[in-house]
Amino acid sequence: MTASSHHIGKPANRVDGLAKVTGQAKYTAEHDVPNLAYGVVINSAIAKGKITRIDTSAALALDGVLQVFTHENRPGYSWFDSHYQDEDSPPGAPFRPLKSADIHFSMQPIALVVAKTFELARYAALLVHVEYEAEAHDTNFEANLPKAYKPKQYKSTPPPDPRGDAEKGLAQADVMLQETYTHSAEHHNPMEMHAAIAIWNPDGSLKVYDKIQGVQNSQKYLSNAFGVPQEKVQVLSEYVGGGFGSGLRPQYQLFLAVMAARELNVPVKVVLTRQQMFSFGHRPKTTQHFALGASKGGKLQAVKQDVFAETSRFEDYSEDVVIWPGILYHSDNIELSHKLVALDVYTPLDMRAPGGTTGIYALESAIDEMAHQLQLDPLEFRRINYTDRDLNEDKPFTSKTLQECYRQGAEKFGWAKRSPAPRSMKKGRQLIGWGMAQGAWEAKQQEASASAKLSIDGKLTVSSATADIGTGTYTVMCQIAAETLGLPLESVTFKLGDSALPKSPLEGGSWTVSSVGSAVKLVCEKLQEELLKLTQKLPDSPLKNAKPEDVTFKDGQIQLKADAGKTVSFADALQQNGGKSLEAEATQKPDKEQKQYVSYAHAVTFAEVLVDEDLGTVKVTRIVSAIDGGRIINPKTARSQILGGVVWGIGVALEEHSVMDNHLGRFMNHDLDKYHLPVLADIPETEVIFVETEDSIVNPLGAKGLGEIGIVSVAPAIANAVFHATGKRVRDLPITLDKLL
Repeated sequence: MTASSHHIGKPANRVDGLAKVTGQAKYTAEHDVPNLAYGVVINSAIAKGKITRIDTSAALALDGVLQVFTHENRPGYSWFDSHYQDEDSPPGAPFRPLKSADIHFSMQPIALVVAKTFELARYAALLVHVEYEAEAHDTNFEANLPKAYKPKQYKSTPPPDPRGDAEKGLAQADVMLQETYTHSAEHHNPMEMHAAIAIWNPDGSLKVYDKIQGVQNSQKYLSNAFGVPQEKVQVLSEYVGGGFGSGLRPQYQLFLAVMAARELNVPVKVVLTRQQMFSFGHRPKTTQHFALGASKGGKLQAVKQDVFAETSRFEDYSEDVVIWPGILYHSDNIELSHKLVALDVYTPLDMRAPGGTTGIYALESAIDEMAHQLQLDPLEFRRINYTDRDLNEDKPFTSKTLQECYRQGAEKFGWAKRSPAPRSMKKGRQLIGWGMAQGAWEAKQQEASASAKLSIDGKLTVSSATADIGTGTYTVMCQIAAETLGLPLESVTFKLGDSALPKSPLEGGSWTVSSVGSAVKLVCEKLQEELLKLTQKLPDSPLKNAKPEDVTFKDGQIQLKADAGKTVSFADALQQNGGKSLEAEATQKPDKEQKQYVSYAHAVTFAEVLVDEDLGTVKVTRIVSAIDGGRIINPKTARSQILGGVVWGIGVALEEHSVMDNHLGRFMNHDLDKYHLPVLADIPETEVIFVETEDSIVNPLGAKGLGEIGIVSVAPAIANAVFHATGKRVRDLPITLDKLL
């Protein structure tokens, strides 16, 4: 059976766009709940130690203050660490709000003031007096590098086994490079702050609105932490104002809101402030030592990468920082290591392309440096060391069009006109730099389920408990369903963000379309089968003897391919179902054949910068990004995904820096005034090229995912362009003017 509505591959407008621009879309903190109380979180003023006294009397004396929750009166729900873990937890003991008087990191939540109005709760929080016994904290990453350790268990992929003999390969290389690359911690800063509204019902069930990237993750977390059967917990998150990974784990406002609502028997809302958004996870500060060896002809003879990344004292967080040399390049000798540095900070958290943004920046910078030493064009050096296999697993890729990305990207950018010598291209007092880098991101498919309901009026509703964090999930799922069942796009509705819906993985890792989209396709194919059976029950059915391969679905009708005049409408078919809606549910799992291959999206980014020769200011003036993303479901939303990655990549390269004051053990620029992000004036003309290919193995849709691939090669391309412009190599991100002067 086929369909011929042709929605996949079309640049459809967002189906939720009108609701968003008119204010009809309600985000977590915007839901109207009767008799709502408001919670305001108080955070610790020290980075390590104990609370010796907490005086809440002045706050409680105010009329309208309902309670101040602290470690002294926190109810004793479950005390097992495992009950506070979630789907994205790293190994260790997860943070538990108000567990004890102990302080583990600066800005740790230590109290929740609940009042009848937000203004009163905020004022009362100022009246709570806290005394501490401070202990010596340590947040100095560099000073603790000698104490780095290999975790017993990695959250990420463990470093691949050595390949060949890297030390021997380095010793025998004609040219060797040894350098260290670093970047600071970064925070997610989505537009919508984290929030939760908790409502306990008289029957003991719980309804929660949560800012989260996986409602079923929050559902399981709350079920375990509060000892409530999972089926009695409903978590809703229909609209998410950006996540970037910050919503993969339930954050502390969720627990506090649910706890307060249960104890006070009133609905409670807790919304974190922008400053409090810096009190939990971040991209970890990282140092990477690279050693590369190459022949005079440009063949990589050895790669050695040693990574040191921060984590907390209570969890071992790690990312896929060291897998990229074996995925992007061919070398017979590779040795990789990844160690952690425990500090008095909150556990780092997945941030857009975790590990990829970090590892690929350093790798691509080192590759560019080696190309310069060899006096080879950076693009030619990458072509020489191109690989058709993932050397980490010694498996072929399901598909890879990176060579074509090279060609199309370079042609669009005009790379052939590049003058190779640094400082050789100028425009007045502006130094012009051209740089490039490549990257990859795994194209995973997770198990996912979806349900579908086709009503007698020809309207289709498809559902799955996934999320839309601004990526366009609502729209592309409608396109997949409309395409599969042969319906107009406006006849399809997609429901998400409700834990009661069919099972879905977390919305992250660039796997939502490949996972949930494949489930949507499968459930609509089940409806196809049932509709054909119903048509064949009709008296004198023109499709009575038709086989599935003989028919197509188009415009709400089932049509015989050999004779377009022989059709049956969905409405007529459903009459054989007693006039009732037709429903189905399906679960799509990764195909076993996938295990013989590896699946990755690939990208190459070309960047142009202008560097002021006198002031050291850097302006990105042009970006070309060529993407091997498999089949593109919606070119419009897909382009937006890549543009978002480019914007963030500019931030990584030039602006973003969470500044740790080791004396206080606190991130000091914890607001949008001091934490610099790219603004409209920083964003250049950007060309996005999709180099599509048919990949029947990666998943039933052939899509590879685009959320992360757009960012990974941007920062190194800019860093390499800055070197080309100035002749000065900055190996510590972000590249600020003080590092260039």
